[in-house]
Amino acid sequence: MHAVTKTALGSFGAALGVLGWASLVERNAFRLRRVTVPVLPPGSPSLRVLHVSDLHLLPRQRWKAEWVKELASLDPDLVIDTGDNLASYDAVPAVLDAFEWLLDRPGVFVLGSNDYFGPSVKNPLKYLWHRGPVRGRAPAPRLPVESLVAGLESRGWVNLTNRRASVELQGLRVDFVGVDDPHLRYDRLDLVRGPASGDAALTIGVTHAPYQRVLDAFAADGARLVIAGHTHGGQVCLPGHGALVTNCDLDTSRVKGLSRWWVGAGHGRGAPVLPSSAAPDDAAWLHVSAGLGTSPTAPVRLACRPEATLLTLVAAEPAG
Repeated sequence: MHAVTKTALGSFGAALGVLGWASLVERNAFRLRRVTVPVLPPGSPSLRVLHVSDLHLLPRQRWKAEWVKELASLDPDLVIDTGDNLASYDAVPAVLDAFEWLLDRPGVFVLGSNDYFGPSVKNPLKYLWHRGPVRGRAPAPRLPVESLVAGLESRGWVNLTNRRASVELQGLRVDFVGVDDPHLRYDRLDLVRGPASGDAALTIGVTHAPYQRVLDAFAADGARLVIAGHTHGGQVCLPGHGALVTNCDLDTSRVKGLSRWWVGAGHGRGAPVLPSSAAPDDAAWLHVSAGLGTSPTAPVRLACRPEATLLTLVAAEPAG
């Protein structure tokens, strides 16, 4: 056999191995990320916040649903769901069942594009050059988002879709400001803009997709913690390099995990991005979840395991 043929076969075999790992192993290797965020007023009790996002659940994915259900054993003070729960028209009962025990806890939620529309086949290379909001969807099935919202609200979770709300947690008033999915341009910042209240221990901004216009608005109004999903952590990453894309105008250094955000941190498309190390003292903390699922049309993850996050909010050290 010629050396060139052996090399080609070896490369083909390696590619198949990577694809098998990404589609069969890693996308089902759920993990819990734990982070501590020093964002509460001095002397405040700590708060345990569970962040779940991008479940993209199909009814047959019982292993994923059971993993999510067991998250209730973490005993969170609050659950934040940043959307994209559904992956098919018949998935609402499965999602509500997966959240069954978590729905006994205080919770807030916003919606993502895949709560409104079912998945459609797309050119995967499009993600390499398209980073803005969608400019009109290809025909896709409308999902029963109203049933999902009704199911979550009936158990007491607060709908933050272009709304503000307050929740008392461990004797602390926590204010929330949320928007509908910016990736679909459904966000209505004009309905929720306003300065953070001095009576609240903390104001949290909640969005599905972390577009800079939304992050800037939240930070400008005094939110000191912003929670988002949508990016899937890049979904297919290069080992040693990280994410290639974020599927929005957020920079790849903030594609998942905890970072800092302040007005102008992104500097707009094409301009230099300021790193988190340059954050001013009053910058918001930004947490972006890599999410728990994938679209059924792109069921792979590489160097980016699916995840939920337990954020422990603690008192910040006094300035100076």
